Amino acid sequence: MHLEIITPDRKVFEGEVTAAQFPGANGAFEVLNNHAPLIAALKAGDVTLTGGAGGREVIRIEGGVVEVLRNNVIVLAEGAVA
Repeated sequence: MHLEIITPDRKVFEGEVTAAQFPGANGAFEVLNNHAPLIAALKAGDVTLTGGAGGREVIRIEGGVVEVLRNNVIVLAEGAVA
């Protein structure tokens, strides 16, 4: 699935991932390929991305919103540190 993490001043990440774990406002959750449509609030914490080759990347965000729709995931974060 295609994932983008965007802050007000820059694009932090864009690429294909097989899984993404998010710090949801009501608890952590994971999004996989073909996930149902979703919009959720995020709190400050780590977004863990898993790539096709099993590689992992962690990006710290300062809260925001995530939208999942047709294997496209967009995170609008208040701030982020890659």
